[in-house]
Amino acid sequence: MQNCSIGQVVYSKMGRDQGKVFVVVEIDEEYVYLADGKLRKIENPKKKKIKHIQITNNILGNLREKITKGMKVSNADIRKSLKPFEVMKENQELN
Repeated sequence: MQNCSIGQVVYSKMGRDQGKVFVVVEIDEEYVYLADGKLRKIENPKKKKIKHIQITNNILGNLREKITKGMKVSNADIRKSLKPFEVMKENQELN
């Protein structure tokens, strides 16, 4: 199993959401639950196998802290935190 933690930024490698950026909001043995604040909101995260995601070295500390402490995380917080990664992904695709 790859090392994955709550608050970590990941990219989808498989499925109709391939290439999209998400944040890990929950972890099971074989699955992770992902949210992007737009289509996959914190209230209804995407269940995805760990082998179907590309893990980055980026962890969103503010979101991680809120999730682990049981504080409310808004979808706007997730969108704002993931915005730089979406822009970076778009720039890589253009080059």
